[in-house]
Amino acid sequence: MTSEGEKRDRSYGCQLEYEIEQEEKPIEELPEGQRYVADTRRQSVNPEHFSRANVEDTRSNMRKRGYLPIENYGIIGNMRTIALCGTDGSIDFYCYPKFDSPSIFCRMLDKEKGGHFSIYPREKHSSNKQQYLPNSNILLTRFLSDEGVAEITDYMHLPAQGQRLARKPLLPWLIRNARVIRGTVKFRMECFPAFGYTLEPHTTEVIHVPYSSAQETRVGIESKILPKDELHYYAGQDHAVFTSKNLKMDLRFIVKCGDFECANVKFNIDQDSHNGGVWCDFELKEGQEVIFILRETPAEINSKLSAADYQMSLSNDPPLTLSLMNALFRQTVSFWINWVNESKYQGRWREHVLRSALTLKLLTYEPTGAVVAAPTFGLPEAVGGPRNWDYRYVWIRDSSFTVYAFLRLGFTKEADKYMKYISERCQDLNPDGSLNIMYSIDGKKELEEYELPTLDGYRSSKPVRVGNGAYDHLQLDIYGELMDGIYLYNKYGSPISYDMWCSVRKLADYVCANWNQPDMSIWEVRGRKQHFTYSMVMCWVALDRALRLAEKRCFPCQNREKWQNTRDEIFELVQTKCYNTELKMFTQSIESPDALDASCLIMPLVFFSSPTDPRLTNTLQRILLPPEKGGLVANDLVFRYNFLTTDDGVGGLEGAFSMCTFWLVEALTRAGKYDKPLLTRAVVMFEKMLSYGNHLGLFSEEVARSGELLGNFPQAFTHISFISAAYNLDRVLSHTKFEE
Repeated sequence: MTSEGEKRDRSYGCQLEYEIEQEEKPIEELPEGQRYVADTRRQSVNPEHFSRANVEDTRSNMRKRGYLPIENYGIIGNMRTIALCGTDGSIDFYCYPKFDSPSIFCRMLDKEKGGHFSIYPREKHSSNKQQYLPNSNILLTRFLSDEGVAEITDYMHLPAQGQRLARKPLLPWLIRNARVIRGTVKFRMECFPAFGYTLEPHTTEVIHVPYSSAQETRVGIESKILPKDELHYYAGQDHAVFTSKNLKMDLRFIVKCGDFECANVKFNIDQDSHNGGVWCDFELKEGQEVIFILRETPAEINSKLSAADYQMSLSNDPPLTLSLMNALFRQTVSFWINWVNESKYQGRWREHVLRSALTLKLLTYEPTGAVVAAPTFGLPEAVGGPRNWDYRYVWIRDSSFTVYAFLRLGFTKEADKYMKYISERCQDLNPDGSLNIMYSIDGKKELEEYELPTLDGYRSSKPVRVGNGAYDHLQLDIYGELMDGIYLYNKYGSPISYDMWCSVRKLADYVCANWNQPDMSIWEVRGRKQHFTYSMVMCWVALDRALRLAEKRCFPCQNREKWQNTRDEIFELVQTKCYNTELKMFTQSIESPDALDASCLIMPLVFFSSPTDPRLTNTLQRILLPPEKGGLVANDLVFRYNFLTTDDGVGGLEGAFSMCTFWLVEALTRAGKYDKPLLTRAVVMFEKMLSYGNHLGLFSEEVARSGELLGNFPQAFTHISFISAAYNLDRVLSHTKFEE
């Protein structure tokens, strides 16, 4: 039997129904001068009569020179785009409607002109917290003080799985819910968009929109089916409208009144700032809420439509009611919880692994299945430096790692869609039979790179770049990652088609003809081309996986002997020309015999080298040394190479690469299966690396020597390598017995 409380869940797991019922009961009056601890709802109590605690200020939302640290942001999204929300309640990055669309808010890249959407307490608070609702991408930011506790819930709507999208479609709205948990809190809301990377001027106006007949009908229905306490609200009739050359957006709100008089929310236009926008001050008491909705203004519904078509149009522009907002929240919670429940991972660090999986899901462009490298552009690899790239694209290089991560965690649908996207790219080869190293989320090839001189950059890190000029680079390693992804998908996902095999054959033949060309490899150097060790290893992987596929599936393979001979030739060349016998290490390239490169850590991960081969273990020992002694590790963080002695054609400083640290963990793990001290070292390094994730478990591309997160954030490749390292470390630990 199911109790009534279990059937009805108005908080969607945040509270028990019993708790909500008790909160809704009238407040008991106490004798004058008495109150309960932490009880500020009684109007007869004068808080000035009571002493105030000397509370320590523990806030983590202080802006340095106008900017929050990169690690002080959380991410929300709807698998079309994302927004970054800081611990101070400000959304400082938002591109709309897609990942690679121009920005609407980008205060992360210019504190003055970038634009923002913030909600925060006007009076000083002593601490703030930020977390996700469990197993979801719904972000909570809380502000705490003696006088009250405020909470802001941020999310983008996603329909529940199995929902009829014709009647209940995805609404691409940015939703922000400000509520007070305890006491009274005075808020300020500011919405100052800056369209088109701040290049497009816009107008701001506040218009009065009377309730439509559809909204009045919906409210009438609510009055008959909802409890009386849930009807004490109003939808604001004043809308803030922002109009630029290419986009028109509006900001609306709903006020939930609770036990008190409804809060007064009134938009004020500010035309004096760099970006015209609106602001409002309002005060909420315990149990009260204001929900702000930012959306693209829909086209007006044609009054001549048939009744059926009219109802269909309303589904994309439904009347704004409290029951609608509750339904959108419920659907979004349901989507994320049901999605996480598909995971099969039950190993160590499960909470961190699932957070990385949830992040990867947010970085997925659902219409095509593509996974962007990162949702941001222009965030620096070193503060004040020139390494500020646009990562809102899909790298072919990520393919095998992405497929591996999804399949290992049990998310086969995501692997299917991603492979479909990759398969379509393989059907659209360049005239010479090659692939681009990256594509847009829609499959576009040309990604013109240009600078935005109007943006000052994160903490004055210039130039800010949009597009990516490396799209036409020759990077031969991509064929190895691609073939490995196809091989893994055929092994753990679904058998590949004959058409896909035909693409594999073409690409294998291309590798045979071009593997010995100098290229720019994984680090996309913008200096001279070289015969990079990593590229040659991955060309070996490409031919090895093609041969394995041909054998396992009995596919026709006319050039089998050529593939085998070329594969063996590559192997011999790497072992003879890319290993320095004096320094006892694999080198960066044939042309740089003294340069150490962390990309060599890929060798045991792709089975090019045995994890116990002395050449590999010698290389591991060399990498583990600090940079000043010829290694690449500082404070258990791995640099990709010594950027002070290696000319990559860019210049400037950079931090340690998070992905490389996880690669080192996995290489040590595989070697540690046969050498216990190496396994212990892998565990320690892995646990330390976990601490470099932010308070939400998100990782950036790089970590500075100071521990500050750098580069585009969050980065898919880092989360993918984290999942792989966690999976393999857990597997080895589960089958290893340590002697006391």
